[in-house]
Amino acid sequence: MAFNGLGLHLGNLSRISSAKTRSISPENFSGEKGCGGMATTGTGANCARDLGQGWKISPSVQIDAKQTFVMADIEGSGAIQQIWLTPTGNWRYSILRIYWDGQEQPSVECPVGDFFGMGWGQYAQLTSLPVCVNPGSAFNCYWEMPFRKRCRITLTNLADEGMRLYYQVNYTLTEVPEDAAYFHAQFRRENPLPYKDVYTILDGVKGTGQYVGTYLAWGVNNTGWWGEGEIKFFMDGDSEFPTICGTGTEDYFCGSYNFENQKTHQYQEFTTPYAGLHQVIRPDGVYSSQQRFGMYRWHIMDPIRFEQDLKVTIQALGWRSGGRYLPLQDDIASVAYWYQQIPAAPFPKLPDRDYLEVR
Repeated sequence: MAFNGLGLHLGNLSRISSAKTRSISPENFSGEKGCGGMATTGTGANCARDLGQGWKISPSVQIDAKQTFVMADIEGSGAIQQIWLTPTGNWRYSILRIYWDGQEQPSVECPVGDFFGMGWGQYAQLTSLPVCVNPGSAFNCYWEMPFRKRCRITLTNLADEGMRLYYQVNYTLTEVPEDAAYFHAQFRRENPLPYKDVYTILDGVKGTGQYVGTYLAWGVNNTGWWGEGEIKFFMDGDSEFPTICGTGTEDYFCGSYNFENQKTHQYQEFTTPYAGLHQVIRPDGVYSSQQRFGMYRWHIMDPIRFEQDLKVTIQALGWRSGGRYLPLQDDIASVAYWYQQIPAAPFPKLPDRDYLEVR
């Protein structure tokens, strides 16, 4: 059987494949062969007025307030291999949705900032295998996303003002193996988390698949250390107690001892291929009064495999007097990333714009 072009890595880059490489951008909305750079109108037309067609006429699109733009609509069998975005405006108000094989329900529904690990609406360098965020606001995704019949990607602007979007969707048209599952990503937020409640990252997943990543945007509302809570994976019929139970928030995100630099006694940002605390927003003494954190954990080398169902929770836990744990009431938002067959169980309704807002 010929190599189909999915799952490329350094070990097989040299192998010949019959897969076809295509790319969608404002310079080729359809991704069709030989159709790039043909625009005669677009956001760059005035800049290219002395040069004409073929000279960066359409490098971006304008998305008006309350409007949805279709970034990609691909027919056939293949996989998304890379997405690059540079969106202006409020990243919490731009909602990314991805639909597989004609499904009415999206398998990805998430504010664009949170999907790329920028839930607080501020840039922070993020360098990892599946997600990179580079200066000045370049969002890059390398999660492999197979589809068998159709892929549709949209971006909805919830804001009262228009926004501009620069984007490129790189994909392959090829056969998809029978055992290839569909990529999913789901956003949730609790602000504040009710006292003694456990934060739910993901719930209601039915079927077979693998959990591959977590992003958390965590805003603390108490003084002191906030990351004593355990992450728990309930799978395949687990009820009161999970199969996998972590030992602390910083442990799950592959750090230790408060993410603290032992010399400076400050939080130490870090970004690695599989895990990181890539963002620490410190109080400025005036209106930015709360500490906020962004962290990610990709289960690329250690996917969490489930056969029937999956639920993922994390405790918000600090310290109170007498060396006792304190259940926290923090502002927590998350994105869960996983693969499974479709159709998936319906997602919870996305919060309204005011609840999404970062303040």
